[in-house]
Amino acid sequence: MNELLSLDIRQLSKMIKSKEVSPVELVEILLDYVNKVDPQLNSFISIDQEQIISDAYEKEREIKEGEYIGPLHGVPIGIKDNINTKDFKTTMASDIFKDYYPEEDAFVIRQLKAAGAIIFGKLNLHQFAYGPTGDRSNVGPVCNPLDISKMTGGSSSGSAAAVGANLCFGALGTDTSGSVRIPASFCGVVGMKPTQGVISNSGVFPLAKTLDHVGPLTRTIWDNAIMMNVISGHDTTDKLSVAHDVKDFTKLIGKPILNKKIGIPQNFYNEGIDESIQKVYRTAIQTLEKNGVELIDIELPNMDRILESQRMILKTEAYSIHEKNLENYPDKWDDEVKERLLTGAESKGFEYITAIQDKELSTKIFNEAMTYCDVIITLTMSIEPPDINERNVPINKSDDSHIRTVITKFTGPTNLNGLPSLTVPFGYSKSGMPVGIQLIGRAFDEAILYQIGSVLEKESYKLNKSLDR
Repeated sequence: MNELLSLDIRQLSKMIKSKEVSPVELVEILLDYVNKVDPQLNSFISIDQEQIISDAYEKEREIKEGEYIGPLHGVPIGIKDNINTKDFKTTMASDIFKDYYPEEDAFVIRQLKAAGAIIFGKLNLHQFAYGPTGDRSNVGPVCNPLDISKMTGGSSSGSAAAVGANLCFGALGTDTSGSVRIPASFCGVVGMKPTQGVISNSGVFPLAKTLDHVGPLTRTIWDNAIMMNVISGHDTTDKLSVAHDVKDFTKLIGKPILNKKIGIPQNFYNEGIDESIQKVYRTAIQTLEKNGVELIDIELPNMDRILESQRMILKTEAYSIHEKNLENYPDKWDDEVKERLLTGAESKGFEYITAIQDKELSTKIFNEAMTYCDVIITLTMSIEPPDINERNVPINKSDDSHIRTVITKFTGPTNLNGLPSLTVPFGYSKSGMPVGIQLIGRAFDEAILYQIGSVLEKESYKLNKSLDR
């Protein structure tokens, strides 16, 4: 059973296509496993077992009758519980919406269903997706599957934990300051924040509309690219959706990266990093160099201003979205989430306008840097996963900072400029927790990020196997 559930989508889909594995058998085994394991992790908010089994029978019938669609056909995929699922409750991890049943699927859910995926339950999240720690929810915190005393990161906490614990084969998350990449890094899975507009936000409860992205979390690079193939596409109901050529995001995976130019920031992204994590970062860079890339030192000016602008937009737009609910339901909030939302009421109009204008500045700075390189490499997180509910973490031996400012520092900037950012697990910290490497690319260059990420994935696997010996 464990061997079957530990397969990645690529392996599993071949077995489903050849009828070696039945979707019905698969979901029955998976449901049993979730019922045994998830009480410790708390990654799911709700699962409709009857509907899942019914869907599995339908997928099995289609495949038996020769109607196989593609690699997600019959594969269970988990959904973050701020993404609308028709006639199945979508709670945002809040008592305000605990009985909310959407009348329509979100765009990405329609895409998954059209690809034959089985919607496998709704996953826990930091309440209203407004928090990077993943431990504030009306149903309780999500625990890290590698160490249940540690936080998963957020806000897509349940998505990362479920994928990392083999409770689903892939998941959808959302990312406004790093909410796909943070928990993916802390839980040792692959997470993509794509170019803004490549994936529609239609039917997703917003946090900050100008910063929000939907993205996949998976066990492998190839799986992530396959999910991107399915959920991307132009949607006329989403004003930020971009009409672009449909691409096969897997097309460069496995191809040599000889002579690719990798930019290494000499400022901002090299500050306040845990020593053992810095060591993993250096190893990742050396690994790419051994595979033939050219390393280029780059400068990214005004990064503190860019990050502050991203945070200004976030708090202002989040308050605007929740103002009425704060007034109408004053007692139905996590205290920390409510307190943070109320800070947005203090924003001044000129501050918000200046921050919006800095989106263009941010894009210009990164695009200029990438005239010298194809991809920028950074760490995803500068620290190991803290304990659940921990809020002040040391960034230097004599300094404590609030966890929100620390763990969104390296991820937030590309929410402002909308550039694609991929986190890939590579190695472990001194305490054995996973380390994520972030790859940032030009707009619509996700395929190149997957190409370079697949090299890190392959070499990390070799490294880990040698350490096992």
